[in-house]
Amino acid sequence: MSKTKTAYFCSNCGAQSAKWNGQCTACGSWNTLTEEVIQKSSPKGFPNSTIQGAKPQLLSSITCDNNFRIDMHNGELNRVLGGGLVPGSLILLGGEPGIGKSTLLLQVALQLSETTILYISGEESSQQLKIRADRIGTQNDQLYILSETVIQNILPHIEEIQPGIIIVDSIQTITTQLIESSAGSISQIRETTNELQQLAKSTNIPIFLIGHITKDGTIAGPKILEHIVDTVLQFEGDRNYGYRIVRSVKNRFGSTSELGIFEMTAGGLREVSNPSEILISQRDDSISGVAIAATIEGLRPLLIETQALVSTAVYGTPQRSATGFDLRRLNMLLAVLEKRCGFKLGTKDVFLNIAGGIRVDDPANDLSIVASILSSGEDVSIDSKDCFAAEVGLSGEIRPVVRIDQRIAEAEKMGFKRIFVSRYNLKGLSQDKLKIKIIPLGRIEDMIPYLFQ
Repeated sequence: MSKTKTAYFCSNCGAQSAKWNGQCTACGSWNTLTEEVIQKSSPKGFPNSTIQGAKPQLLSSITCDNNFRIDMHNGELNRVLGGGLVPGSLILLGGEPGIGKSTLLLQVALQLSETTILYISGEESSQQLKIRADRIGTQNDQLYILSETVIQNILPHIEEIQPGIIIVDSIQTITTQLIESSAGSISQIRETTNELQQLAKSTNIPIFLIGHITKDGTIAGPKILEHIVDTVLQFEGDRNYGYRIVRSVKNRFGSTSELGIFEMTAGGLREVSNPSEILISQRDDSISGVAIAATIEGLRPLLIETQALVSTAVYGTPQRSATGFDLRRLNMLLAVLEKRCGFKLGTKDVFLNIAGGIRVDDPANDLSIVASILSSGEDVSIDSKDCFAAEVGLSGEIRPVVRIDQRIAEAEKMGFKRIFVSRYNLKGLSQDKLKIKIIPLGRIEDMIPYLFQ
């Protein structure tokens, strides 16, 4: 006979406790223990002594095909996955509501016409998915739709259809009959994910899981969910803009430095093979406060536009605002300009914006931000064919950055005439075949004559 009892789970780390405590003993979070009803079977005697299941193998005797990956017919998604989808892998795709997670996987499923795909939806009916598929405008006769939330009812359909790829939308809606807690609880997410993991490893079927996120931006459920899966993809973007970024947070079969860029359109998500073109504003006249930075996102070089506005503080207390950039680093750069270069910005309002709605953390953007602030403060425009790639130190020195050759190559490809870099980056850099002019700088003061000549 089974025995039903109550336990307490931490909503932050997933730790289990027999009684309620104000503070979780595992992670130290306060007021995160929630009561859930769990069901465990009572053991009956000793297990059979016969060895069952997998047997140990010598590593040298195991053979595998490292080149076999499933082509997703989507260059950006293939890039993030490390060259394609590995059979038997478990992929978790998380992101804000309405960002396009379901649209991306449904679009990929419609494109894979040579593979049998089972799309399990716990949030939408079959008719609603049909409406979305008609909007995307692609047909796939090998795509099956199943609107079901109970894992025990899903498994027989998987055995019958024998799909090549499974998509679960979303893992927070799937439940198991072995646990009496509600859908989306920590115990339900943990048990259903474990069952899907065993299914993927035993049948060699790759499974995509769509995951909700909390108000803090983390994936809802226990942290163990991200440890169980093989790959964690984060879907980022501002819904006010059309651009979306798929970033690899964890990948057992590829690099975690890759990202894919998409553009949301009326017909679904469009791959963006050259993001530098869409992240730089197309303008004919010269405007002060605009500078172009050669940054690196993952393994991909990008050119982004930094916009700054410097004005006199009206109410006495200056405002500091940054969109797409760390506000604390902006305050540091303003302090360096005032202390080391003599620009009086203490009584000025400074507003900074990274065009395109993306967020950047690359230190190589420092020089372009400094240039845009100086340009707006002096109301002098920067040449539209100038580009910047360097870090700014606390003493005002221009520090070198990594992979400067890729940044220079991207700027040259986009038609820029000059790029400002640290003079310490010139070591080992071949300039013979470059059409772009490299201007080395040692301190911020060295850049001012070039900006205001």
